[in-house]
Amino acid sequence: MTDLGRATGGRGRAGRAPANAQAGERLSYAEALAAIGARGRFGIRMGLGRTRAILRELGDPQCEIRGALVGGTNGKGSVLALAAAAIRAAGLHVGETPKPHLVTYRERLQLDGRPVDPETFARLLAEVLPVAARVARRHGEPTEFEVLTAMVFRWFAEVQPDVALVEVGLGGRLDATHAWDGGVAAITNVDLDHMDRLGPTIAAIAREKAAIIERGDQAVTAATGEALTIIRRRARRLGVPLVEVRPPELLGWDRDAIEVELPRLGRTRVGLRGRHQAVNAATAHALLDALGAADIAHVDDPARRVGFGSVRWPGRLELFEVAGREVLLDGAHNPAGARALAVALDDLRPHLVGGAGRDAPPVTVLMAAMADKDVAGIVGALSRSAALGGATVICTQLDEPRALSAGALARLWERHGPDGTTIRLEPDLDAAWGLASGDHPSSARPSPALEGPVLVTGSLYLVGAIRARLVDDVALRDPEA
Repeated sequence: MTDLGRATGGRGRAGRAPANAQAGERLSYAEALAAIGARGRFGIRMGLGRTRAILRELGDPQCEIRGALVGGTNGKGSVLALAAAAIRAAGLHVGETPKPHLVTYRERLQLDGRPVDPETFARLLAEVLPVAARVARRHGEPTEFEVLTAMVFRWFAEVQPDVALVEVGLGGRLDATHAWDGGVAAITNVDLDHMDRLGPTIAAIAREKAAIIERGDQAVTAATGEALTIIRRRARRLGVPLVEVRPPELLGWDRDAIEVELPRLGRTRVGLRGRHQAVNAATAHALLDALGAADIAHVDDPARRVGFGSVRWPGRLELFEVAGREVLLDGAHNPAGARALAVALDDLRPHLVGGAGRDAPPVTVLMAAMADKDVAGIVGALSRSAALGGATVICTQLDEPRALSAGALARLWERHGPDGTTIRLEPDLDAAWGLASGDHPSSARPSPALEGPVLVTGSLYLVGAIRARLVDDVALRDPEA
């Protein structure tokens, strides 16, 4: 299988498996990928009935696990990564559910930062599929995400991590993960995204996200404005203690990290790029306090310093050097994420090869996006970055049903991008990456306009596809069919 094929976690791979395996039937990993991928035909369907029914038939494994459910528009994954790094530094075991996966489906089920092995993934799916088939008779077919959520809790009940950190998939109130209440609820922020499903306003979206706060919880939020008012109201009505996180003082940054002032910790190095990570670090700090207040896990301050300093979050302002060129991966896929990326680019540009001077080579942007996203808003937000002045934007597309065509993306750049941008159209992803990286079959070296840093953005699916070419991690290698 090609690197790009591996990056999709098996989407489009050869292999057949029954959509509803019979009880006791074993699946190979390739069959498991085919079976879970086939569930994509059921789309995104909000509601808790199917997930709760599956979990009930499995013996309610989620009831054996405590931890934090983390929702919000942006920053969920960063908060999970920060908190998990600190928990590991304290010598505790932590289960994590980052979304979406970048290289392999197995990334969605992690213990101590390592994905579940292929054999266990296949076994878990073989156990859940027959239950999903029975549930379908009364509740309708469970979706791909609902089946994955059941697998997560089945596995966590087996491996018994000290703490589970579970990322909400979409919204909160009707998201499959909300079938679980771990004792702590965290909401990073609220912005406009998924408006077709969550509502057209900040207030409507905030109500969906606030619903993950349940009676008896400890709650944390970094939301502001109208969203904060709604979250406060929810917590007050249920008698839930709510910690309101404020952005900490940003003390500085360099090529690889930022430094912030955190309560009790003082000056703290955070191994993530971008000033927007300051509030995520403060939120993770408060989440760890909440885990302690709930008597779930106690993570001391020295462990937090070690964890925050060593944290890594793949595909989010992740920097590589490839044949003397710098490649920055960031999966900004909504306007809020793109605004944060634009600021981070301007902060980072002086630290990249060539600096930020007038003679510095321009940035090359490789971009693909999903058609159901606010791509015009993403392009407009990226255009605010001074570091993208004179950039070449290579528009490509993904082999996904929801993908925006390269031509449509190019037209959006023409309409919403800054003056002076060179737009190149390359629908084939292999050829687009070759053009951006300089490894293009038609040229021994890139043109002078394509010798600066490369930014890969617009979709985490794109980031995953490129990351699979740059990182050879044994734990992420899927067995061949």
